[in-house]
Amino acid sequence: MNLLKILKKTIIDSQLYVSIMGTLFAVFFMEEQNTFRYPTFFLIFITYFSGYLYTKYQKTKHLFKILIFNIIAGLVCAFLIIHNHNEIRLLKWSIIVILGLLYNSFFLDIYIRKIPLLKVFYVGLVWALMNCWLTLPEFNVPIFLISFFFITALVLPFDIRDMKVDTVKTFPTIIGVQNTKYIAYALIFISTILAVEYLSLNYAISFFLSGIISYILIYFSENERDDCYFSFGVETCSALPFLFSVIMKYF
Repeated sequence: MNLLKILKKTIIDSQLYVSIMGTLFAVFFMEEQNTFRYPTFFLIFITYFSGYLYTKYQKTKHLFKILIFNIIAGLVCAFLIIHNHNEIRLLKWSIIVILGLLYNSFFLDIYIRKIPLLKVFYVGLVWALMNCWLTLPEFNVPIFLISFFFITALVLPFDIRDMKVDTVKTFPTIIGVQNTKYIAYALIFISTILAVEYLSLNYAISFFLSGIISYILIYFSENERDDCYFSFGVETCSALPFLFSVIMKYF
């Protein structure tokens, strides 16, 4: 039990885990498009990690340290882009960072997270832009839609987890847990169909298998479940396409 608590505090609560999951989700599409590069890998990870740290700790005593870290992280990201990409990539990255700040920033009177029902779609939008726009020379519509529907579906179980503590209206509080799951099922189904249609065979199969596991985890999502079920179990779904693609490649 103590080991689980230590892992939760150091890996999950530190925002390291969600950052790795988001990065691996992007790597899946980079590999499928044959555009993987290590500078881009580190760019995506640093962007996710600094963004999630800011979101979690912005209203705490650690804010000043987080801001210093984010400034350094921003300079590192700018360096990676300038020395490995071009000005257009820097502009794309800047827009995505601004979208992240608009999601949840204490200095704004109204930010996206305060707007009922919008949060799940906004998170899906930002993750989708990382996959279909930042990492590719041109905007890729199929990858955008696959990512958007899949990530939006995975955010819904977290609304189920937080339904008793959320201060804004969410899908579970308005239409109930079961109907929220139905929406998530539909979104997973749409993203899987698109993946099968547009991705190459091994990657389509990998995404299909990930969709099945995501269905199962969404099905068993309940407000009473331990936080680790969501922060580790459901969160891992975003890395499953990459993990399955590795298995497909070597086995």
